[in-house]
Parts: sequence; C-alpha cells; structure tokens
Amino acid sequence: MPKYIFITGGVLSSLGKGIAAASIGALLEAGGLKVTIQKLDPYINVDPGTLSPFQHGEVFVTDDGAETDLDLGHYERFTHMRTSQANNFTTGRIYYNVISKERRGDYLGETVQVIPHITDEIRQAIKSVSNDNDVVIVEIGGTIGDIESLPFLEAIRQMRYDVGRENVLYVHLTLLPYIKTSGELKTKPTQHSVREIRAIGIQPDLLLCRTDRNLTPEAKKKIAIHCNLDGDAVINAIDVDTIYEVPLALNSEGLDSQIVKKLSLPSKSSDLRAWKEIVRKIKEPKNDVSIAIVGKYVGLKDSYKSLTEALIHGGIANDCRVNLQWIDSEEVEAHDAEKYLSEADGILVPGGFGYRGIEGKIESVRYAREKKIPYFGICLGMQCAVIEFARNVCGLKANSSEFDLSTQAPVIYLMEKWFDFRKGRTEERTESTQKGGTMRLGAYPCVIGENSLAYTAYAQKEISERHRHRYEFNNAYRETLTGKGLLISGTSPDGELVEIVELRDHPWFLGCQFHPEFKSRPTEPHPLFRAFIGAALHEKRSLFSYPDDGPNDQ
Repeated sequence: MPKYIFITGGVLSSLGKGIAAASIGALLEAGGLKVTIQKLDPYINVDPGTLSPFQHGEVFVTDDGAETDLDLGHYERFTHMRTSQANNFTTGRIYYNVISKERRGDYLGETVQVIPHITDEIRQAIKSVSNDNDVVIVEIGGTIGDIESLPFLEAIRQMRYDVGRENVLYVHLTLLPYIKTSGELKTKPTQHSVREIRAIGIQPDLLLCRTDRNLTPEAKKKIAIHCNLDGDAVINAIDVDTIYEVPLALNSEGLDSQIVKKLSLPSKSSDLRAWKEIVRKIKEPKNDVSIAIVGKYVGLKDSYKSLTEALIHGGIANDCRVNLQWIDSEEVEAHDAEKYLSEADGILVPGGFGYRGIEGKIESVRYAREKKIPYFGICLGMQCAVIEFARNVCGLKANSSEFDLSTQAPVIYLMEKWFDFRKGRTEERTESTQKGGTMRLGAYPCVIGENSLAYTAYAQKEISERHRHRYEFNNAYRETLTGKGLLISGTSPDGELVEIVELRDHPWFLGCQFHPEFKSRPTEPHPLFRAFIGAALHEKRSLFSYPDDGPNDQ
C-alpha cells in the first residue's frame, strides 16, 4: 500500500505549496522511492484551459492532452514522473463527475450530497494515481479557511480511516512574517492557521514555516507548543535564491528524514549531488547571455512559467546564466524592434492566442532574421516566423486566418482534416466547431530530417512533443516558401503536419509548432533549449571575441 502525504497552506496564497510538494517528491526520489504528485484545485472550472493567463498563469499540458494547473510543471521538473489527466482535479471536474453519475442513475435514487458523494469522488480521485507508487503526494489548492476548499479537506481527513493512520502524513505550509518595527518574527498567524485546520479535524504532522530568515530554536519551540507538535516537526522553509535550492534547504532541515521516520518508509539517504551541481551552475555560472522574450502576457511572468524554467535549464546545460528581457510585443508594434532588441543575444517568441500584439512579434522575427540573431519560435512563434518569411522574403500578402479570414495568402490556417497519430483516427474541424474541439492537445510524434538544427539538437529522427494549438502550416504554400529558403525539418509521420521550420543561411533560426518547454527538467535540459542558449552564447563570443571555452556550444 502506498503512503499518502497531504500538503495544505494557511495565512495566504502563493506561499509555494507547489514547490514544497515538488521538493518533497525530489527528496523522496533521491532516497530511492517512487513518487507521484497530484493537485486538487478548489475552483469550479472543469480545467484551467479557458482561464486567462493573467488570472491563473500558464496552462500546463500533459502527454495525454490534459490542460492542467501550472504546479504540475513543477512536479515534472523536480521529479522523474510524467503527469496525466489524473494528476489534476478541480471542484468543477469532481462535481461534473458526480452530477453525470446522478443523471445516469448510478446512485439508485439516493439524495446526492457533499458528504458522502462529493468527498467519496475526491477520495477516489486521490486513489486513482496510487498505482505502484511508494508515495502519493497531494497538494490542496487555496488556503485554509476558504469555503470552496472544505470538501477537499474533509476528504483528506477521511483518508486516514480508508488507508490507516500510519499511512497518512499531513504537512501544513504557513507564513511567519518579520515585523521590522518590532524586529521579530511573528508566530501568531501560524498559530491561527493551525488552529483553523485542527478545527476541521486535521492535526498537522509537519509544519513548513516560510520565512526570510532562520528560525531560532526558541521560536521553533514556541510554535511546536502552540501547534501541538514535536519540536523537530517545525521545519524552517527559508527563502532561497533559486527554487532548485529548495530541496537542499529542506534536506538540511531534516524534512526528508522526518517523513521517512513518520511513515516508516524503506528509504536510504538522499543523494543530492545532482541538485547541488544544478544550484552551483545557476548561482556561479561561467558564462551569461541575454535572451529577449517577446510576448503579450509579460505582465504576469507565471504565464510563461515552463518557458522561463526551460531557458534556465538551457543555461544549466551550457554553464551559463540566462538573463531574461521581457518585451511587450505591443510596444515593439508601436515603436520599433531596434529599440527593444538591440542588446539581446537571442530572441524568443512564445505561444499565445489572439491578434493583439501579433505585428510586434512578426517584426521581432524580421529583426532576428535580418540581424542574424539566434531565434527560437514556439507554437505561435513558429507561425509568426512563417508569416514574416512569406511577407518579407517571398513577397506575399500573408497572414494567419486566425487573425485575418480574408487574407490573400493564409500561410497559417485551420486545417479541416488530418490524421491524428495520438488518437489513431482522422480528425475533422471547421471555423464553426466549438473551440475546445479544435485544439491539438498533448503528445504527437514528429519525424526530423537529417542535416538540420533540430537533428543536431535531438540526435534522433523520431521524437514526441506536446502541443496546444489550433492553427497549422498551410501546405498550399509549402513549395513557395521552401523554394525561397525555408527549411521544413520536422513533420508528422505522414508529412502532412509541419512541426519544425528553420533557415539555413542563419546562425540559428528555428520555429516549432509544439511546446518543448513542457518536457524540460533541470536534470535533463530540453535539447532545443540547450541548443538555443548554446547558439546565443556562441554568437555573443563571436561578436565580442570571447574565448570559446564553453561546455556545450552549438
């Protein structure tokens, strides 16, 4: 039987429950255990796929095509697990399942209630990811005291009766604010938060205290007494310079050994050498480059969470600090690219939806192409590269039909019929099809042509990458564009869906229809990000005549 660790949060949101869950997973994995992590979100949306990036941040996509919470990205980056639809449940999805069962008559005339029907559905969802894992880590979204979180808290309270008290551990994350005027850390918010969760019937076994400074032994003792805990169960979750330092910080506090002891886990000492080297390369790199990210959600960096982390991973692979320059594409559109991009060693245009800021992205592509600056276009960034090439190299009045239905040259369009290699069937869609039914979501195969940047990066001909998009490269223009120098280096196995485009007469210029950032890890940087940062570093050295001594120049 697997062990279950439930992580809750108090005082305020955004304390870092996702990072805490991921770090615990990393520590237990480093001790030889097999883990999986699940996120339970209290909002009523069935999934975050239709939420604005400004409200909810990035939508993380799994191999099986689920649109999920961004915390699942942290889980994958910190561990070796690959998440799926089963790793993210919302209130909306739970209620949707229960109501569907009620309509089918599954409850045989019972009065359907929050307890037991909703809580039973939540417990079933938790158990659905247990499989052959040693430990199941479950993060509860929201904050103790939120009314919408109560069914989830009741469900995890009941879990100890389902699987046995010895197989359940409750970890509560809370804040200890430092008050400058009095010069001390205040424990009262933590005391109240623990009192709140105990009133629900859950006694935390471990307390993670978020602070910006070290807790004194006296402070730990005071918290332990007021929260009904042993002194060593109070863990100082201190602020660190990089999120990849969190496992090391928690290990130094003895968190993993506490978990192993309390759950009687057969774990050995955690081997954290890889994490120490990752942190070294982030904090003390040998090189640095500046990468301009030209997007339209730059006001909320969490909109590009996996992207920024993948760029950091590319830096790790090249022992290089990646300095990010966030550029609003609407500003480029209103002024000019030179003003914003002249200091960049590399330019990246990420994914997105809608026409706003598109011309600024296209202008950024033109600047990168003409100035020979390494360029990486992801999803919409690839499509912008195709539009720019069609306009300025091929002389077409080109656009995407997403932005202009009457464009003379729809080089990007809504493909109405194609073979779906993931589902194993032919798919059809039109402009009138519901938006949710027109997305290409999840992992799809791609065949890479040799003698290309993509093949050099991947060092293999067949790959699988995750998608989240609606529009495709229009094959009616394939001959025109390739005739002028555009290289199509990656396609679906049948050659119909264009996945990767490149330019040969450029130091490094690549656009991909998929989202490689979703599969990058600090321990396993994605090949394309490794290559992009390597190219940016190489071009910077060439420009400034730096010695070429980097470990992974591309």
